Amino acid sequence: MDLERLNYYYTKFKFGEDNFHDLMQFRVREILLISTLYDAYTFEQESRLSQQLVGEYHELKLTTIPRITNVPTAEEALDKLKEQRYDLIITTMRIAGLTAFELGRKIKEQYSDIPILLLLTNKADLSIVASKKDEMSYFDNVFLWNGDSKLILAMIKYIEDKLNVEYDTRNGLVRVILLVEDSVDFYSLYLPVLYKEIMLQTQRLISEELNDAQKYYRMRARPKVLYARNYEEAIALYDQYKEFILCLISDISFDKDGKLNRGAGIQLIKTVQKDKWEIPVLLQSSDLANRKVAESLQASYICKYSPNLLHELKSFICNNLGFGDFIFRNADGEEIDRATSLADLEKKIMHVPKETLLYHSKKNHFSAWLIAHGEIQVARRIRPVKNTDFADTDQHRQFLVNVFNQTRHERRKGKVIAFEKDSLATEDQIIKLTEGSLGGKGRGIAFFNSLFSIINAEREDEDTVIKIPRTFIIGTDEYDSFIEVNKLRKLMPCENDQVIKEQFIKGILTPELTEKLTELLQVITKPLAVRSSGLLEDSQSQPFAGIYETYMLPNNAKHLSVRLEQLTRAIKLVYASVYLQDAKSYIESLRYRLEEEKMAVVIQEVVGRETAGFYYPHLSGVAQSYNFYPTSYLKHHDGVAMLVAGLGHSIVEGGRTHRFCPLYPEMNFFSVEDQVRYTQTEIFALDMQKGSADNDKGELTTLAILSIETVEEHKNLKHLASVWDAANHRIESGLGNGGPRVVNFANILQYETFPLAKLLVEILGISEVAFGVPVEIEFAVDLTSDRDLGETPAFYFLQVRPLTVNTGELNTDLDALRAEDLILFTNEGMGHGVFDNLYDLVVVNPENFNKTETIKIQQEIEYFNQKLKNENRRYILIGPGRWGSRDRSLGVPVSWGQIAQAQVIVEAGIKDFDIEPSQGTHFFHNLVALNIGYFNINYHSKTDFIDWDWIKIQDRDEEKNYTFHLKSEQPFLVKMDGKKGISVIMKPQLLGSF
Repeated sequence: MDLERLNYYYTKFKFGEDNFHDLMQFRVREILLISTLYDAYTFEQESRLSQQLVGEYHELKLTTIPRITNVPTAEEALDKLKEQRYDLIITTMRIAGLTAFELGRKIKEQYSDIPILLLLTNKADLSIVASKKDEMSYFDNVFLWNGDSKLILAMIKYIEDKLNVEYDTRNGLVRVILLVEDSVDFYSLYLPVLYKEIMLQTQRLISEELNDAQKYYRMRARPKVLYARNYEEAIALYDQYKEFILCLISDISFDKDGKLNRGAGIQLIKTVQKDKWEIPVLLQSSDLANRKVAESLQASYICKYSPNLLHELKSFICNNLGFGDFIFRNADGEEIDRATSLADLEKKIMHVPKETLLYHSKKNHFSAWLIAHGEIQVARRIRPVKNTDFADTDQHRQFLVNVFNQTRHERRKGKVIAFEKDSLATEDQIIKLTEGSLGGKGRGIAFFNSLFSIINAEREDEDTVIKIPRTFIIGTDEYDSFIEVNKLRKLMPCENDQVIKEQFIKGILTPELTEKLTELLQVITKPLAVRSSGLLEDSQSQPFAGIYETYMLPNNAKHLSVRLEQLTRAIKLVYASVYLQDAKSYIESLRYRLEEEKMAVVIQEVVGRETAGFYYPHLSGVAQSYNFYPTSYLKHHDGVAMLVAGLGHSIVEGGRTHRFCPLYPEMNFFSVEDQVRYTQTEIFALDMQKGSADNDKGELTTLAILSIETVEEHKNLKHLASVWDAANHRIESGLGNGGPRVVNFANILQYETFPLAKLLVEILGISEVAFGVPVEIEFAVDLTSDRDLGETPAFYFLQVRPLTVNTGELNTDLDALRAEDLILFTNEGMGHGVFDNLYDLVVVNPENFNKTETIKIQQEIEYFNQKLKNENRRYILIGPGRWGSRDRSLGVPVSWGQIAQAQVIVEAGIKDFDIEPSQGTHFFHNLVALNIGYFNINYHSKTDFIDWDWIKIQDRDEEKNYTFHLKSEQPFLVKMDGKKGISVIMKPQLLGSF
């Protein structure tokens, strides 16, 4: 996937379908104010114009505060216009050099697209304006300064609305307030009040938006204010925007047909009411007798000379324009209930009387209120619908509720939202339980959840879906509180992991989080995975893969209190994992301080189904966009994936897997004999009979190992395995015949019963473009398909981390290398660069290696590692099989802390014990990230080798039962070409010749 396409998805997620970000395209940023020095002084000193304008913008939470450039003369104004572009020009009546009318003409002749407003500073100037009707055509409007800086804000918004209204109504269903008034001093008084109230009410309505950016874009959908001075202008604006009119505010007397008409406002209202648009109307007049006229027209009334004029105007806006509560009324107009929010409206619609529902539906009250509240998409869906479209009122009622529910869900899809009990069971959103950072893992999950919410909507394959398990995140603030309140920082120097875990378990979580977890468990009853998400975790420079703990919980105890105790215990143990020895060793190796790490916790539903007391997905996998060990015609950037049946624990811990390239899924990496020999024979599953996370066994506590035969009995092996036909020396797809089972996923990879390979290519492409570096993802697949129940096979994205790939230029002249000069040569080396400061080899003796004694070998390796750590010496580690594998039959099951001092690690194949190289394990991932040399020597390779004979004859500094330590006076030279995969270790005495 290219960057342009990915950016399209991200933009669509960020802004959604409402297109708020497309609204208000014209913004006033630069203002040229032309006034005498005295007027300028008056604006600044008496009104503190600049300061007040900034204050108004901040108070109303508006961005793009305009910059005002003030000049005193017409000549300077024209010079300024030559120097730069201005969005708005404001001129006072008296300026030096030219009259305001002459200047207006000159500017319009040269800059016809720049709006010009005339600002009067003296009421007496109104008579001049009245006598210069022809010359007033140079100005877009005229205002009377009243000493209030809000007038400048209103003038700015008036121009912005005038220039944006056509696009914003057409594309954003933005509503319009039509003000008809011919008195300059009155509309100069009204507009500031109108704009301030509109903005304040809009802010109140969007206060529950998810973040400041969304609030900012929703503000753009506030109602526009359009102004007309006479009947013709008013009718023209009404005809153009009638379906968007939110209300009409009109004087009674103003010009019609070029003459003052004392009933023009009444005629205008009657014309509007003929169209049967149910819009609020406010009639304003200086004659109290017109109150009865307003009542006869079912309009509100304000006396222009009322001492409470502005207060009454505010009340009209709040009570009639949908900014306040939605007031349910009966057919007689009497209030029977009210709703304060969309969720409240949704609940109460289910219970209001039928006649009330019909009353509001006929008058489009629901859509008008929703649009005023910025709920454009909901209004779009319900406005065209009529009562006659439904069999009965109850059907209409259910339709409205369904639209509200669906819109709320779509708005939150892909988002990280604050905790709400009503949203706990909803998919496609991540719920944040406490404040603070999401951590590395949580941030990656949240990012891809946002993308997948859009990608799924546009994918053509309706038979499969990309999902992220239902996810809840505890932000890092809880970790900080937990450490401080329980005084656990004192455990930093402690080297006893058991003591650390016990002390953390005794700690107390905040009551707020405990209450939320209780409510969460009342809704969520599926098994849960409790995962770490440290600030330093899964970043591009240090992935921390497998360093912290993950716990799987059946979450099926009868009593809620037991389930809560199990969950809180697991959370505390994840917190404790920061202080454990492996984590501290890793953090130290990265040159970080332990106190720099903060832990968020990701709680996810486990993917899978329960069968016979065991819970597991059909298959799990790890995929990398960069293949460190490409074979045949494959290239590094073709990527690689590893699959297992059941839970993915065996992949990340170095167990048996099926490896393939997503681009070429039909290609087998190994011979049929090796496929049979190394096929998966057991799976990891969650044992639903086990309860809490044990502080001794860690994440393995609740897991069980099932045989492949058991999985087949569960009827979960279909599509995953084939049969070995020894007589014909071939592997047959499917399980129709008897014979040994080979877990090679042939039906999926070769016959595409599920489009796994295509999905991996797509998701790896998205991920690599998004991160800007190669990546690794973990995933699970549920193949359950039941159309009657609405279930389709699903790909679950579990997490993503960047891969560290060093591929800079490094000269490796193969012709200059001689085998007799080398201890080791491999074409399957990882790492990049040169090490010339290593004087020590720690070797597992191949002559007495016994794969049943790998625990004893592990202990000896740990001894040498600690010895060399104490001496501050890095070393080269060489041994058979797979390092770090939890499967003892595949290699030595060391943990990170037991080999953390090694600078180069070698997996050596020996006779009858030649294991495929590690790839996709947590252990492997951290070695790559730290640029630790990681070499594989295939026993059957014709090119790769270790000079065991040379190693045997060297003097040993110390020897154990299975291992020994060589110390050299001269350094071993290690050279690694990450681009070619070639790595060598030179014999010490030849350092100067290479």
